[in-house]
Amino acid sequence: MTRFVVNAQRFDPYKDFKFQLYIDGEPVCGLSKVSGLMRTTSVTDFREGGDPSSPRKMPGQTTFEPITLERGVTHSLTFEQWANKVWNFGAGLGAESSLQDFRKDVTLNLYNEAGQLALAYNIFRCWVSEFKPLPDLDASSSGVAIQMIKLENEGWERDLAVTEPTEISYDEPAA
Repeated sequence: MTRFVVNAQRFDPYKDFKFQLYIDGEPVCGLSKVSGLMRTTSVTDFREGGDPSSPRKMPGQTTFEPITLERGVTHSLTFEQWANKVWNFGAGLGAESSLQDFRKDVTLNLYNEAGQLALAYNIFRCWVSEFKPLPDLDASSSGVAIQMIKLENEGWERDLAVTEPTEISYDEPAA
């Protein structure tokens, strides 16, 4: 069984460290981690009176797990502005935030080792349910400060318009 149609000589699956997330059609720079996509369909047991003693199992409601994005703290306002669409400290009592455009469709792209787009997933109606602008700070640490947002979503699908790229070959040193 061939794992890859276009690149039949390829044996290894794609790596998990070459990816990019697009919000509003623009790449979000510097993401260090994106949690995996996951959906779960509950199981509903069903039995009619004349059936044998064991029930039948049917698919029930499908839920989509939140997606967590992490990146190093920078001066970019992308995460903070989106998180503030749902809640804004300055709004005060009786003044709500506008929920007109707090949901966004995002795209997650996965690239092969040569930097070619290999897979893409469109994630629908995302909104920020958690925002962590700063991590725990520790003066004796040498780690990178990471900020995080958690995106609730209403589903995702693979973008079938993105097909397997023809992988390129490099000659080193160049002729």
